[in-house]
Amino acid sequence: MAHELLTPLLRLSLAALAGALVGLERTYNGRPAGFRTHTLVATASSLLMLFTVFQFELLKDAPADVLRADPTRMAQGIMTGIGFLGAGVIVREGLNVRGLTTAASIWMTAAIGILIGVGFYAAASVGEMLALGALSILRRIESLVPTLYFARLTMRFLVQDRISEMELRRLITPYGVAVSNVSYSLEEAGRVYEYGMTIRSRDTDNFMRLADTLRSTKGLYEFKITPTWE
Repeated sequence: MAHELLTPLLRLSLAALAGALVGLERTYNGRPAGFRTHTLVATASSLLMLFTVFQFELLKDAPADVLRADPTRMAQGIMTGIGFLGAGVIVREGLNVRGLTTAASIWMTAAIGILIGVGFYAAASVGEMLALGALSILRRIESLVPTLYFARLTMRFLVQDRISEMELRRLITPYGVAVSNVSYSLEEAGRVYEYGMTIRSRDTDNFMRLADTLRSTKGLYEFKITPTWE
């Protein structure tokens, strides 16, 4: 009886603590899925796995041919469900996508909760340390690594107002933006000439400055800058 009480209490408490530690880092950095979300994810994952651990005690009076819960299938179901939760925290803000790291941390927290639920404390401890290290220490390292940002630029001119590709490049490159993969098309029954191209820069603010210039460019019918990842 003590075993049935103490083991779940210990494992659920450890799972809640593990999730809370990861969640605190997310809350500190102003992410919407933070302390409470990660705590609940880890605890729920551990709680579900505890059923597979104690299923024989819980179903001891059931017929021998009753289907038992498969721990691996339970873990798979948990991770699939967590995938939907993680997708909910990913949002696009202008040229930036936010929430990918939080989604990954939720997924990692669920995995740690699963390991604690089945009593695999060593792997769960290593996973917890790696998760905290990736979110804190690697953040500093990542900030020191130069990053290229990509976007797709579409520019449309009335045919009589279109500029040459050379003039187009002279318009764009002063803003620290490089151009590649230029495409050309005639749209709207030959009335509109469209340039499409991939642009890249080390600072997304350069895209904003370019957009401000394009907004007042003479003869430009319309333009669109859309973030891409390469």
